Amino acid sequence: MILSDHDIKLALKEKRISVTPLFPKAIQPASIDLHLGADFLTFRTKEHVCIDPKEPIDDMMEKITINEKRQFVIHPGEFALGMTYEVVGVADDMVGRLEGKSSLGRIGLIIHATAGYLDPGNKLKMTLELHNVSTLPIKLYYKMPIAQMSFTPLSSRADHPYGKKRLGSKYYGAMKPQASQYWKNFKKNNEWMTFK
Repeated sequence: MILSDHDIKLALKEKRISVTPLFPKAIQPASIDLHLGADFLTFRTKEHVCIDPKEPIDDMMEKITINEKRQFVIHPGEFALGMTYEVVGVADDMVGRLEGKSSLGRIGLIIHATAGYLDPGNKLKMTLELHNVSTLPIKLYYKMPIAQMSFTPLSSRADHPYGKKRLGSKYYGAMKPQASQYWKNFKKNNEWMTFK
């Protein structure tokens, strides 16, 4: 069950969800509009020939910051990590789903490749996995509406919300874009490789 605008307002009041800051008119019929933050990571494609998920890739990425006077241009086929301007949080009995905006989809901008999920107990600036599938560059402006977040209550509270030490949560409370930390799966253990 996805929360309606009525229930979103109630959940905000009860602090089961939080969106900071909450822009005027951001609450839609069944979601909250989110805006584009200032920070991005892009791959240095001229210096590297491939991505190895077993190895850290932080040094493969370049940081870019925009503001009211400087926009971010994403070229056809290009991929970049960005962040929402808002910090979004959910209690341990709620999840959030990040979705694109129809008008941006119509110009070929995908705002998440796969990780549009806000786990119970997490509070962060949502990561945007931006991809331009159009044939022309797209200019992105600081604080422009970029995505929408819907919220769904869980059947019960999570026993182990995101961020608990036992989970090894890699992106808990992130406030800047982070390169993939997938390599830590190999470092910690290879249990997932031993299943037959």
